[in-house]
Amino acid sequence: MADIINVLAGIAAKDPLDALRDRRAQAKENAQLSFEALLEPADPKSVSFRDRYAVAAFTAGLLGASRAEEFYRDLLRDEDESASWEVAELLDEATSPVSVKRGPYGTFASQALAEENVSGPWFTAAEASADRLGEKLVAGLEFAHMLVLHPRDARPGHLALLLEAGWDEDGIVTLAQLVSFLNFQIRISTGLAALGHAPATADVPAPDSLPRETDEADQGTADGDEEAASVRKSDALAAVGDRVSTFLHLARPELFQQGGLGWVPWIAPVAEAELNDAQSDSLVEAGRAKNPYFRLLARDPAALKARTLTDFDIFFNTTDGLGRAERELAATAASRLNGCLFCASVHADRATEESGRRDLVQRLLDEGIGTKSSLGDPVWDAVVDASVALTLTPQTFGPEHVEALRGAGLDDGDIVDALNCAAFFNWANRLMLSLGEPEVLSAGK
Repeated sequence: MADIINVLAGIAAKDPLDALRDRRAQAKENAQLSFEALLEPADPKSVSFRDRYAVAAFTAGLLGASRAEEFYRDLLRDEDESASWEVAELLDEATSPVSVKRGPYGTFASQALAEENVSGPWFTAAEASADRLGEKLVAGLEFAHMLVLHPRDARPGHLALLLEAGWDEDGIVTLAQLVSFLNFQIRISTGLAALGHAPATADVPAPDSLPRETDEADQGTADGDEEAASVRKSDALAAVGDRVSTFLHLARPELFQQGGLGWVPWIAPVAEAELNDAQSDSLVEAGRAKNPYFRLLARDPAALKARTLTDFDIFFNTTDGLGRAERELAATAASRLNGCLFCASVHADRATEESGRRDLVQRLLDEGIGTKSSLGDPVWDAVVDASVALTLTPQTFGPEHVEALRGAGLDDGDIVDALNCAAFFNWANRLMLSLGEPEVLSAGK
């Protein structure tokens, strides 16, 4: 099977960019294996191929990735041509009227971060779509819209809605992995395509499309009824009972911080004593069996193993390429913009550990993402700006960002590393945000 990232990025065989990707051969191989695990599994189990392709086409359309959308719609047509047309119509509804700003949108649970709340369009499919596609798939598409554009708006009620529509816990993990993986796959393809077409010189404009608050008239909200949506989630939570945990008394973080956070799942992980051989193998490291996040992802072991090996090569293969501090900085910048307090805490802490620049890292957490990074270090500013451009939805990363990275002294191999790190955390953030939430760890915990 052709390498799908290369296909989407327009990278031909023996292209120099493909050789650069081969420097992270394990990441390249396992990104492909992630596609196969999530889109072409040997056994689709509770999530049919039709539903996987429909969610993929819908997700690609929301990300503004026309080549990827057509690729996945072709797969969907082979399964169900009428569903392909229905998904195209739903995309028209979900993307019109066009919002005056870019995602990610969302409301922080913490009042201390309320000034950073960004309203944006929501999507609820008409009942007729559920009649034609089935309630289960329509619920999956609504979840995909939330996860692409409103990642920090994810709440336990969204998982309850999926359970009520016929998704089981294993299927929910697969769905979250699928949408989150596509946010990586499409973003790295976007970045590589821009790297391959960067001119010899380019002016670097300050990005002017960061998420911002707008008046109600600008929101483009599809259903315009947040109260009704809240009632739906409350009713679903009541209906599914203890299958979804809400943690009423959890010690939630108020601000972005370095370290000190744990994470709790909203649906049950696999119990450590009940991990089967495939699930244990998917953890890669035996110690991860103690971690509820990895035991939850082990509900889809093939996807977890491929994702873990992609992660390890992108962040820990330091035989050459971008420094570890800058890789962690890219992860932190993406997490800060997406609003993932847990991921930002872990990777800000690691950026400090690798660089010794605690004050500079904390400044990024405290001030957030502006129109242009002003940390005062040319390499760090270029990495943050590139990570932000790749994280915006749809993405704004282009040849001008490549030239800024080159101008800061990074070679093209370093740039591939930076793109991999930022793109990967658009995968990681969405899993952490959609399946559970952070907690402040007490002393000794």
